[in-house]
Amino acid sequence: MIELIKKLPKAELHLHIEGSLEPELMFRLAKKNNVEIPYKDIEDVRSAYNFTNLQTFLDIYYAGANVLLTKDDFYDLTWEYILRCVEDNVIHTEIFFDPQTHTERGVPFESVITGIKEALADAKAKYGITSCIIMCFLRHLSQEEAFETLEQALEYKDDIIGVGLDSSELGNPPSKFKEVFQKAKEEGFKLVAHAGEEADFSYIYEALDLLNINRIDHGVQSIKSPELMQRLKDEQMPLTVCPNSNIELKVFETYKEHNIKELLDYGLNISVNSDDPAYFKGYVNQNFINLYENLPITEDDVITLVKNSFKSAFISDELKQAYLARVELALK
Repeated sequence: MIELIKKLPKAELHLHIEGSLEPELMFRLAKKNNVEIPYKDIEDVRSAYNFTNLQTFLDIYYAGANVLLTKDDFYDLTWEYILRCVEDNVIHTEIFFDPQTHTERGVPFESVITGIKEALADAKAKYGITSCIIMCFLRHLSQEEAFETLEQALEYKDDIIGVGLDSSELGNPPSKFKEVFQKAKEEGFKLVAHAGEEADFSYIYEALDLLNINRIDHGVQSIKSPELMQRLKDEQMPLTVCPNSNIELKVFETYKEHNIKELLDYGLNISVNSDDPAYFKGYVNQNFINLYENLPITEDDVITLVKNSFKSAFISDELKQAYLARVELALK
């Protein structure tokens, strides 16, 4: 099974580029940019990755992001993730970035998007990896601030395919951002939102009905509503599930309690993603391997999960079919 996981081409649809900041790069950039970080060495950083919930992770996540200051920093960050894609046979990736995390520190929006974009262009040229960029609003900030960020993004509409919603979920429902998502849709952006990770399934309903999203990020709390489960199945609404993340942030106490197999067996459109892999102990393949080692996941399940990742991607039908054909070829 592990060999099957490794050889199958995959798409990743839920990856925060800031969450791929490995400790080694964090220290290198901190030294280069003369930024103080609250860790004495790499092992000290890794030992801090012992989270009790989403907020305890976010506190460290934002502290780590402080080392990212220049276009080259964002290029290096993205390129290191691309090398992981090569290793894990990820041939299409749709990455999130959080401009507000950087612009509020005085880092120009242009530096962030240009560094990411140039690395992804080089990934296409060197490895044939295709990609999309999704800009996320930080939900603990105001809708007014989200509107300001959307205005900044309009100059880069050709580079940014969609907008999303991330950060502290509890107490920040999707409804808080209804108007800015409506504006983003009018501007032609695809829409995604984190919903139903820590907060209850009502957040998923809000994301569907008030934000009119194209994909749900996480969505594991949907299992607590039979009506919602049926709707998600009927609509084949994509759910970008991140197993390692759910375990590390105590959404589930253990891997054996994770509900991804139940969601998949019900007929939901589930894909496997790594979320913030530098912090959550593994990239895409490791997420698949952990599922296989802890749940009754079959080869057919793995194949379905991989195919779902391509079917749910923001790419042309022609490219989807080409990638699905590569999956079939790998199975021969």
